[in-house]
Amino acid sequence: MEEAYVKHEVKDKIATIEFFHPKSNSLPGKILAELAQTITKMGLDDEVLVIVLKSGGDRAFCGGASFNELVAIDDETTGKKFFSGFANVINAMRKCPKFIIGRVHGKTVGGGVGVASAMDYCLATKYAAVKLSELNVGIGPFVVGPAVERKMGVSAMSQIAISANTFFDASWAKQKGLYADVFDTVEELDEAVYALAKQLCTYNPEAVKHMKKMFWRGTEDWDQLLMERAEISGKLVLSTFTKEKLASYR
Repeated sequence: MEEAYVKHEVKDKIATIEFFHPKSNSLPGKILAELAQTITKMGLDDEVLVIVLKSGGDRAFCGGASFNELVAIDDETTGKKFFSGFANVINAMRKCPKFIIGRVHGKTVGGGVGVASAMDYCLATKYAAVKLSELNVGIGPFVVGPAVERKMGVSAMSQIAISANTFFDASWAKQKGLYADVFDTVEELDEAVYALAKQLCTYNPEAVKHMKKMFWRGTEDWDQLLMERAEISGKLVLSTFTKEKLASYR
């Protein structure tokens, strides 16, 4: 089985950050921490003008939280720490002074929807259906919720959160504003991502920095808010309801 990783490369002033996990690109704590650190590092690199965030493999873009780590949580401190990993990634993306392009090639679930929502500009294939499945296991999309709501609106966010068993197709996600465009093939997606990244490299970095602040206006409390949400999830994951649900999926 392939090893999980977060890696990056910088070429032509474009930083491409890629994460991978053999279990549907799920996100254990280690991967979340490395993602947040790499995004922050690339945001501070003067040789980088734009960031592309993608996942490896050719199936799911992101399977959400690591099932094995969810099952292993046995106290509130550990629970909060795990869910704060998603908070740290979203906040790193929010604070990054560079535009972040999302390249979503396949299905994305739970926390992955939050990551996609925190992109500044997200492109996808027609296979990139989305699902917020958290209510199925007795928790909720509390940490990623603000990012999803900001991108798609309360109506779409509540629809996808309540219909926790449903995959919503990529055309629906485009209609609701999650994706800027949807392509038939991965090849077309990659061509569009690269063309956009090259275009963004021609923009004034100072103007981009100010635009980022403008786009994210009103989220200044997210450092605290998302940690409070992580604490809620960390408590709920210990509930009898959730423990029994997780055990039934094993």
